[in-house]
Amino acid sequence: MLFKFLKYLQPTNYFQLFTSTGKSVFPVVENLPKELLDQLEIDNTFSSDMATNYDLSWQAVQKGYIGDVTTYSEIKEVSIRDNYHFIRKYFNNVWVFYVVVIRLLSLKNPITEIREYYNTRHVKRTQISNISIYNKKYNAFKSSLIEDGLKVSVIIPTLNRYSYLKDVLRDLEKQDYSNFEVIVVDQSVPFLSEFYNDFNLDIKLIHQEEKALWLARNNAIRNANGTFIALSEDDVRVQPDWISSHLKCLDFFNAQVSAGVFYPKGGQIPKERSFFAVASQFATGNAMLYKEVFKKVKLFDRQFEKQRMGDGEFGLRLYLADIKSISNPKASCIDVKAGEGGLREMGSWDAFRPSNFFSPRPIPSVLYFFRRYFGNKPSKLALLRTVPLSILPYQFKKNKPLLLLGVLISVLLLPLVIYQVLKSWSLASKKIKQGPLIKPLE
Repeated sequence: MLFKFLKYLQPTNYFQLFTSTGKSVFPVVENLPKELLDQLEIDNTFSSDMATNYDLSWQAVQKGYIGDVTTYSEIKEVSIRDNYHFIRKYFNNVWVFYVVVIRLLSLKNPITEIREYYNTRHVKRTQISNISIYNKKYNAFKSSLIEDGLKVSVIIPTLNRYSYLKDVLRDLEKQDYSNFEVIVVDQSVPFLSEFYNDFNLDIKLIHQEEKALWLARNNAIRNANGTFIALSEDDVRVQPDWISSHLKCLDFFNAQVSAGVFYPKGGQIPKERSFFAVASQFATGNAMLYKEVFKKVKLFDRQFEKQRMGDGEFGLRLYLADIKSISNPKASCIDVKAGEGGLREMGSWDAFRPSNFFSPRPIPSVLYFFRRYFGNKPSKLALLRTVPLSILPYQFKKNKPLLLLGVLISVLLLPLVIYQVLKSWSLASKKIKQGPLIKPLE
C-alpha cells in the first residue's frame, strides 16, 4: 500500500500485495492523462512531494481510474506525519484514534506518535467521488462481443431454495441476450427434477447429493459449454440486460473479469460501488469471466466448503495473476438474502458471526485465507479490526451506534471471544498444514 498506516485499517485488502509480475494497482502520477489529473485534488499540505503523489495515485484508484499506465513497483515510506495526514483525510476519526492506540501499544515512540497525531488534527475528512472519463464513451460503445453472440454459461448452485430459485430463473427468461445455457447444480432434499420443466430456458441440470458449494461450482464449470462463465446464485434478482451488461464491460475495458455489484432488496447500489473501477473484491453471486481464466488460475479452493470467503480467495488469485477485473455497476443484482437454505444450513450469516457462542470466530476459512496470503501479523490486525464489530447480529452491521455497543459488549465477553478466536486460529492452522484443495480445469 502507498501509505504504511493502511496496514492497520485494510490489512487484508488485495491492493496490499504486489502481483506475480511485481506490479501494484497504483498508477505513477506523472504518467496519468490530463483529463484524469484535472479531476483529482492536489494536496500540497503533505510534508513531501512523494506523499502528495501517493495521495493522487490513491485518489485515482478510489475514483475509478482504469488504465494501462505504469504502476508503482516499489513503495517508499513516507513520514509518520504524512501517514496520519492521509488516514485523517479518508477515514473516520474513530479509526484514526484506533491507529494511534495500536501504534502506542506496539511500543512505537509515544512522543512522535502523539505529536504527529496532534499536529494533523486540522486535516479535514474528504469524501471520494467518482470520475466521469468513461461514461460518455461507454454509453456510445457498441460491443462486438454482444454482436458476435458467443455462448454464455450461467451457473447457479442451489440448496433447498426452490421458491427463490424460481424468481431468478424467471429473470433469466427475460434476458435481452439469447445465446446462453443455465447450469443448475441442485443439492436440495427432496430433489424435485420436475420443478425445472416450467421454464423456457436451456437448462443443464446436475443433481449433486453432497451438499458442497464449491464442488458444485467446480463441477458446473467443467460441464460448461460457454466461452464465458456467468456466476449467479439462487437468491438474487437480475435485470433483463444482466448478461449483456457483463459482456459489454468485458469488451469496453478489454478485461477478463466483470465483477458485478449487489444491493439489498428495497435499497440501491452503494455509492462507493456506483461507478466502474478496478475490482477490489470478487463475489461468485454476480460475475462473468472468460472460461479460459480458470485454466490460468485453476478452480475454486474446496478448503472453503461449508464456510466463507472462497470467492474472496479466488478474487485475490485473479489479482495476483495480473488478470484485469472490473467492478461493474451496470451489471447489478438484488441480493434477496434468503433466510433459509444454502449456507444458512451449513454455518453462519457471514464470515465473522458464528452460529453459536462456542463456535469459532471468525469462520476458520477466513483465517486460512488471511494467513496464507498475508501472513500472521496482518491476520492478527484483521482480527482486531473486525472481531469487536462482529459481536452484534448481521442485521445491525451497518448501524454505527449499535456497532459501538458491540465493541463495548466484546470487552465484557472478552474471555469467550478469545476462546472463539483461538479455536478459529487452531482450525485454520490445520487447513494451512493440509494446503489448498484447488484442482486445474482440464
